[in-house]
Amino acid sequence: MKTVTAAVIAVLTGCALAGCSVSTPAPAESAPSATSPSAPARETESSSPAAGGTATGGVGQGPNAAGTREACELFNKLVADYGAVPPTDSNGYEDVYLKALDAKDTVSGDLRGLFSSLSLLAMDRSSAAETGGKPAQESQDAVRDAVFANSAACTAAGVTLRL
Repeated sequence: MKTVTAAVIAVLTGCALAGCSVSTPAPAESAPSATSPSAPARETESSSPAAGGTATGGVGQGPNAAGTREACELFNKLVADYGAVPPTDSNGYEDVYLKALDAKDTVSGDLRGLFSSLSLLAMDRSSAAETGGKPAQESQDAVRDAVFANSAACTAAGVTLRL
């Protein structure tokens, strides 16, 4: 079981890092767009992939905003669920892991990093719960980085991300 858990954590670490690394260039793109007349086009381009994986397959600002808002709200709910799990309940953390993994498949773009990192943290915490330990700092950092990377999109959709 520990070998499977270690393998899952390794895969999720890669996924979380890939999800976070995609969002790192966003601040560099937004700086030039603030001074250029094509700023609305860049904002639309950067928000379009985020909702492309939603059930509505949204095109245009309406579905994108709705898809982003739903994803951000779901992330906040899963973070609350994670926080409500007793520290020694490995099954509770595994439930959060599975929900985050399912949620990751409903979004695309940078929003995937939110759920990838949360699933990584939940699985790491599940393993640590069995031994009475704490999750690795890297897992916690991955969630923090994903939240920072997606905070602008979620705020624009009317949701403040929680840690």
